[in-house]
Amino acid sequence: MNFNLSEEQIAFAEAARDFAQGELAPYAAQWDEEEIFPRDAFAKAGEMGFCAIYAPESIGGLELPRLEAALVFEEMASVDPSTAAFLTIHNMATWMVGTWGSESLKNQWGEALSSGQKLASYCLTEPGSGSDAASLSTKAEKQGDNYVLSGSKAFISGGGDTDLLVVMARTGAEGARGISAFAVPANTPGIEYGRKEQKMGWNSQSTRPITFDKVKIPADYLLGREGDGFKLAMKGLDGGRINIATCSVGAAQGAYEAAKTYMNERKQFGKHIAEFQALQFKLADMLTNIVASRQMVRLAASKLDSNDANASAYCAMAKRFATDMCFQVCLDAQQIHGGYGYLKDYPIERLVRDTRVHQILEGTNEIMRVIIARQILVNGADIR
Repeated sequence: MNFNLSEEQIAFAEAARDFAQGELAPYAAQWDEEEIFPRDAFAKAGEMGFCAIYAPESIGGLELPRLEAALVFEEMASVDPSTAAFLTIHNMATWMVGTWGSESLKNQWGEALSSGQKLASYCLTEPGSGSDAASLSTKAEKQGDNYVLSGSKAFISGGGDTDLLVVMARTGAEGARGISAFAVPANTPGIEYGRKEQKMGWNSQSTRPITFDKVKIPADYLLGREGDGFKLAMKGLDGGRINIATCSVGAAQGAYEAAKTYMNERKQFGKHIAEFQALQFKLADMLTNIVASRQMVRLAASKLDSNDANASAYCAMAKRFATDMCFQVCLDAQQIHGGYGYLKDYPIERLVRDTRVHQILEGTNEIMRVIIARQILVNGADIR
């Protein structure tokens, strides 16, 4: 098994690092402070191919493996987890449109999404259905050549600022098999956006509830077939869990680098704090947790790319482990900074705030444990 990246992958990661340093790092603090949704930055990311990394080539995507996507998102998250995380959501929605959309839908939206000129949100969560996504109540009724959508969604990243919504709605009976997926233009009459949520972190991406009041959409904006929605949502979430896990790895790497630099600059009791063994051990543990998390994420990505039967469990394990361990790394880096780590003059406090939500979204880490346990106890999976 070769753990080394190829020359092409290294070059891809370096391109992402240069982009992050040039287009994200100088503005990340301002976007966070002023709650700015950086559309121009996303358009520039699109020019690099970063808005459709694993989307099909037929819509202008790069159609690369998930590992390459992880390389990009990690580099971006090392300086701005919030903006990087929205980019992962847009990539997921673009991939779904390109993979399961009708030819008409792909012709109208594919290249615009792949280029970053148009942006997409993912709409699964509802006020009454979070972890129990299969209980969602938003409905879509077939009426002639259209579907009519009614219901509400909650915690929608980019809501009110994006151009297309990938929406899960009920077209059949209760339960997972009655759910279908739709692409819905964000300015369609009948769509109403609630107030922008005031959040602990992720401030460079807006988060709003969305209400659908008899929203009429063409029938060919259905993704896949009726009843496929929950299956497509879970396929999307497998990749989404890798994406959010790698954003945690990136943020932790950024926090680790900041802590290492600070330890070599800060003096106490007449010597650099890097000379104190207690802090040396903390830094060693931080790096160990980052490397372990990174390898779990890359393993899960390889399982997903190869359509491994246990890919969902690997994605859940990577998400659970990486988001827990890497949030702790950010906390440790903040502790090393002492009082300065609590100030907005330093990026550490933003990294802490932005990574906290990673343990909650794309399925809480408690739900990740449910998925893993079900796979090994109910399905009898032999995972080693």
